[in-house]
Amino acid sequence: MTKKVGILALQGAVAEHGKMLEKIGQSFVLVKTKKDLDGITHLILPGGESTTMTKLLKLFGMWDVLEQKIKNQEIMVLGICAGAILSQRFGLQVEIDRNAYGGQQHSFSTNLESDLFPSLRGIFIRAPKFTKVSDDCCILATYEGEPVAIEDRNFLVMIFHPELSEYYAIYEYFLKK
Repeated sequence: MTKKVGILALQGAVAEHGKMLEKIGQSFVLVKTKKDLDGITHLILPGGESTTMTKLLKLFGMWDVLEQKIKNQEIMVLGICAGAILSQRFGLQVEIDRNAYGGQQHSFSTNLESDLFPSLRGIFIRAPKFTKVSDDCCILATYEGEPVAIEDRNFLVMIFHPELSEYYAIYEYFLKK
């Protein structure tokens, strides 16, 4: 099956994800309408503002279509920060506390613990926190013992921003799914 990668482009950090995909030679489409979802196999839900993205997805008639495609596991999802919150609304088996690491002035960058992604650095910007993670989820990275990257069925989600780093392994891993 041919991969067709999309980046939800209604609001948030769209360009940065596009640059990461370009650097690893992966073509992509910007998803702005329900029609743009046709044939998408991998979708990045970027950081931004989850409430605004939810409202726009519903306003543009995309919510139900996307929800069904995710539920049927037709689409692999990479959810980043606000995209992780959206992923929870689409069935990711976690509970999330929005802005749990503080506001914009509390943003930080730090080394993370991960066997899968060695030398991983996390950039946290108004980051949410996983407060409950289902036993069915696989924790891929932690910060101070707390999960910051998880995998659950067709979801790969992170509460930090890999698109602001030069760490391409996350995107390569996502595209192999």
